[in-house]
Amino acid sequence: MRVLITGGAGFIGSHLAEALLARGDEVLILDDLSTGSMDNIRHLKQVRRLHYWLESVSDKVLLAELVDESDFVFHLAAAVGVHLIVESPVRTIDTNVNGTEKVLQAAQKKKKPVFIASTSEVYGKSTRLPFCEDGDLVLGPPTKGRWSYAASKALDEFLALAYWKEKKLPVIIGRFFNTIGPRQTGRYGMVVPNFVCQALEGKPITIFGSGEQSRCFCYVGDVVAALLMFLDTPAAVGQVFNIGSSDEISIEHLAARIKSRLNSSSPICHIPYDQAYEKGFEDMPRRVPSTAKIEQLVGWRPSTSLDATIDLVARYFQESSRAFDYAGKGNGYVESVPAIP
Repeated sequence: MRVLITGGAGFIGSHLAEALLARGDEVLILDDLSTGSMDNIRHLKQVRRLHYWLESVSDKVLLAELVDESDFVFHLAAAVGVHLIVESPVRTIDTNVNGTEKVLQAAQKKKKPVFIASTSEVYGKSTRLPFCEDGDLVLGPPTKGRWSYAASKALDEFLALAYWKEKKLPVIIGRFFNTIGPRQTGRYGMVVPNFVCQALEGKPITIFGSGEQSRCFCYVGDVVAALLMFLDTPAAVGQVFNIGSSDEISIEHLAARIKSRLNSSSPICHIPYDQAYEKGFEDMPRRVPSTAKIEQLVGWRPSTSLDATIDLVARYFQESSRAFDYAGKGNGYVESVPAIP
C-alpha cells in the first residue's frame, strides 16, 4: 500500500511512518517542518520506500499529485500545542481549517480514503465524563484565543463529515487524547517532555495552574497501532473515534510520579495560568475518553503503562546528543528500531 502522511515529520507522523515502513508499505511524507523535524525521520531516509517533500499542504499542485499517487491519506499536519495556539491564533485557524479543506478537495477527485486527526480539545468545557463521540461539544467564547484550536478542529470534523455525507468521500476521524512518547518535545507546552527534562536536569518541575486538572496519557506506539487498524476497516468510514487511554492522573501526581520515577531532586512548583499563557486563560479540569467505540469495532485498547512510557521518554532525552533541549529546537537521538528493508 502507498500511504501519504501530511505532517509525517512530526511526533505522531514519524512513528506512523516508521510502522508503515516496517510492515512493507510505501510512505510519502509532506511536511513543512513548522512543528516537525527532520531528526524525527532521519533514521528512515535510507529506506527506499520512503519519500518526503518539505512543503506545505497549501501547495495545491504538489498535494494533488501526492494524493493521486496514494492509496490512503493520513492528515496529521496541524498547529499543535497550547503555547502556539495562544500566541498564534491566526496561524492556528488557517493551518487547521484551510489545510484540511485542501486535503479533502484533493482526495475527493479520486475518492481516496482520508484519516483526519482531531483532538480531545473539541470537547471543550463539557462535564459529561467519560467523553463519548456523540456527546456535546462545549467551547468557550471567541474572545478567549485558547479556544481557537478546539473550534478549528471541530470545523475540520464538520467539513470532513460533510464530504462523506454529500460527496461520499471515505473519511475517518480520530480524536487524540494526550499522546506521549519519544520524539515529542516540550516546545509548545507539552507537559510530559517538559516535566521529564526538568527532572533529569534537576530544575524545578513547573506545573501550570493548581495541578488538580487531570489528563489521560497514551503511548504513541499504541496510538499508531490504532491508526494502522483503520487501513483495513471500511466500517470505520464516516465515523469519529476517541483514541487514548482512560487511565486518569492529575498533573500534580504526574509531576510527582516523574520525579520519583527518575529519582530526581527537582522541586515541584506552580505557575499561575495568567503568567504561563494569557490573562483569563481557561483550562478543562478533566479530560477522560470513552474508548468503547473503537474497542468494539477493531478490538483496540492501549497496552503500554504510563511508567513504561515515562521511562521511554527519559531514555530518549538521556541518549540524545542534545539531551535536555526541552525548548524543542532539535535533537539527534535515534530510537532502536527493527531493521527496515
